[in-house]
Amino acid sequence: MSDILTRLPSVQPDAPVQAAHDRVYRGLRQQIMHGELPPGHALTLRGIGKSFGVSMTPAREAVRRLSAEGALTMSGSGRVTTPELSNDRIEELAQIRALLEPELGSRALRRAHLALIDRMDAINEANARAVNRQDPISYIRTNLEFHRTLYLRAQSPAILGLLETVWLQLGPTMRELYTRLRRTTPPPHHRHILEALRAGDDAALRLAIRTDVTQGLKHLQG
Repeated sequence: MSDILTRLPSVQPDAPVQAAHDRVYRGLRQQIMHGELPPGHALTLRGIGKSFGVSMTPAREAVRRLSAEGALTMSGSGRVTTPELSNDRIEELAQIRALLEPELGSRALRRAHLALIDRMDAINEANARAVNRQDPISYIRTNLEFHRTLYLRAQSPAILGLLETVWLQLGPTMRELYTRLRRTTPPPHHRHILEALRAGDDAALRLAIRTDVTQGLKHLQG
């Protein structure tokens, strides 16, 4: 009997369907996180499927996952939109960032090296170029890349995973912030982060990160 059981094929998920679902999920997740979709933007399964060249099934699964992460909202009628955040929600997410990001930066400081700082410096220059071009999507993308590059050195995947969920919920709102501010110069706090890394100053690094991640969101309130 045991020989028969060992010869039975194991049930595996449909690989092409799973691959299509992952591709839609990752692609749509990136669009939301980088602010490519504004707050309150309506989506349809048919439209998502057409955009990614897939059937309704992987589109539905991607929407389900993103809704669970707070990146999309679904009404009782099934209408799917990007989140429109209240002031209270913005404040809550800003407080979460202010707790998680300085901690990740502090943990990363112990493993920071010159190559990391040089890489972050290059990303910051790309961020400044995005400001000069008035390119909100590139600005948000390079801003998150700057922070993620540092936080990956913390080797704390659980904390980083929580933080990326917060970034995901804030993506459309960050685009609104950029449009409202009409920024013409890059934020100064990245330079302060780099200076603290070079000095190995944990307190200064925590302060620079906390200021950077909370100051901008205040402009969306009131």
